[in-house]
Amino acid sequence: MGRPMTSIPRDRRPDSTLAMLREGYAFISNRCRELQTDMFETRLMLSRVICTMGEEAAAMFYQPGRFTRRHAMPQTALMLLQDNGSAQQLDGEAHRHRKRMLLSLTGGERVQKLVADFEEAWQARIAIWADMNEVVLHDEVEQILCGAVCQWAGVPLTEAAVLQRTREFSAMIDGAGAIGPRSWKGMLLRARTEEWVRSIIDGIRARHMIVPDDSPAHVIATSCDVEGKPLDSQVAAVELINLLRPTVAVARYVTFAALALYQYPEYRERIRAVDGDYLEWFVQEVRRFYPFFPSVAGRVREPFTWRGIRFAEGAWVMLDIYGTNHDPRSWDSPLSFRPERFRNGRHNVHSFIPQGGGDVEGGHRCAGERLTVQLVKSAVSLLVRVMEYDVPAQDLRVDLARIPAIPKSRFVISNVRRVSEFDQEARVLRSSESRAGLSALP
Repeated sequence: MGRPMTSIPRDRRPDSTLAMLREGYAFISNRCRELQTDMFETRLMLSRVICTMGEEAAAMFYQPGRFTRRHAMPQTALMLLQDNGSAQQLDGEAHRHRKRMLLSLTGGERVQKLVADFEEAWQARIAIWADMNEVVLHDEVEQILCGAVCQWAGVPLTEAAVLQRTREFSAMIDGAGAIGPRSWKGMLLRARTEEWVRSIIDGIRARHMIVPDDSPAHVIATSCDVEGKPLDSQVAAVELINLLRPTVAVARYVTFAALALYQYPEYRERIRAVDGDYLEWFVQEVRRFYPFFPSVAGRVREPFTWRGIRFAEGAWVMLDIYGTNHDPRSWDSPLSFRPERFRNGRHNVHSFIPQGGGDVEGGHRCAGERLTVQLVKSAVSLLVRVMEYDVPAQDLRVDLARIPAIPKSRFVISNVRRVSEFDQEARVLRSSESRAGLSALP
């Protein structure tokens, strides 16, 4: 347990906004290391903020009802990632009520259906990739995910529309952590997406647009708030966008998974040899190891005391997600890529927080986390078992100052070919023969 503190260490800089932009994902952990603490005070955009990291800090931050997400992030990031009226901007029973609706769309058979649509689209794309000199995997996966999630949601798109909507969702994702042109582009293209999605919501409500009653688009369009009133059409549009856009963002995890398979090729055979569990461990380690969200922020709803420090109502607090996932107090050799660390499930909802911490039902942990894991597992299985490809020379550096991060080349592959069913069966046989050896993995 962290020791009680008499005061919070302070970053002596008058304002750290430029430093945060320069250091990106490492900003909070760099200051914690410099000040020899896991909690410090600084100023960002001239406003006082308490920054913290680690498992104990995550348990404090994700205590239900303790923080609100309202007024906790820059307006441009809010508009591109969540927007006003979304579940993340609600508190108390209103948040739980909306969260239950969203969770009903991202579990069980619904997840299986989206994964099946994704796999079918990927399989069809392999033949096209085989005729291309080079394939930018990240961009291709964004398109596959966009087409699959829109079809799954009840709003299937033409091929031309998939390209347009992918461009819009991609701009929102890419601009969320930026200041300047990337952010402006994301805001401009989001306006087009909102107009399109509002027309879907209005069309469903007016019965001009017929979609399956159990489709996510129909469920959201006909949902009510906690008081039993139909959602405002703009709010319903926001929630549908918040289902579609994050699914497209899973392309980043898929790209990092492909990078891991390239950087640590020994894991390809292990994934083939150990069905199920090892694939799960690999995907979870991808989500822990590579950068996705840098941090999360909140405003204190009601005053509380933690470690002897009083947090006043309205205080601005940031939790370092990337740093917590690499905290040596919770993770052995955190800078090493080791899927086996997930073998015994020693992580918990506060030490492993790539998409938020705490309880998914009652708290602010991402409702789409289960969906994310299944989609990335599917993509890894396809990369390892169904296709082969070369990785040409390219710039694979991941700049942690760039938010959101991505390999500079967005991972280029070439000479794509499908593995025949005979070859797949031979691989399974070879993997089965080596499974006994792998069972003794450290």
